[in-house]
Amino acid sequence: MRILIAEDEMISRKFIYKFLSKYGECDLTIDGGEAIDAYMLALDEEEPYDLVCLDIMMPDIDGIKALKVIRNIEKERAVPESKKARIIMTTALNDVDKVQQAFDYGSEGYAVKPINTKKMIDVMKRIGLL
Repeated sequence: MRILIAEDEMISRKFIYKFLSKYGECDLTIDGGEAIDAYMLALDEEEPYDLVCLDIMMPDIDGIKALKVIRNIEKERAVPESKKARIIMTTALNDVDKVQQAFDYGSEGYAVKPINTKKMIDVMKRIGLL
């Protein structure tokens, strides 16, 4: 499985990387702009990501905006539903509106930080990655 992690906070980024590395090859980015660039490069190289983890709150381009752009790229390139990335939003926020907005834009799941690995595994199973 190919995994893209977009997380601006170093400790969370390292923790998520270490945890998800058990499940596949992970690439790291520190903001939404880098995540979008990495996602497009992976599509161009015909090695798309299976899972994208986006932090909701990041500098420059936040996770919600990155999510919208990624879903629009998939639509523009006519990526079949079965080949679209599964996207999990990560957040330290207790903001139901932001989480709902993420689901409205095409996120399949979310994980509250600090990440509970058991709950993250449950989310990955629910969206068909495990």
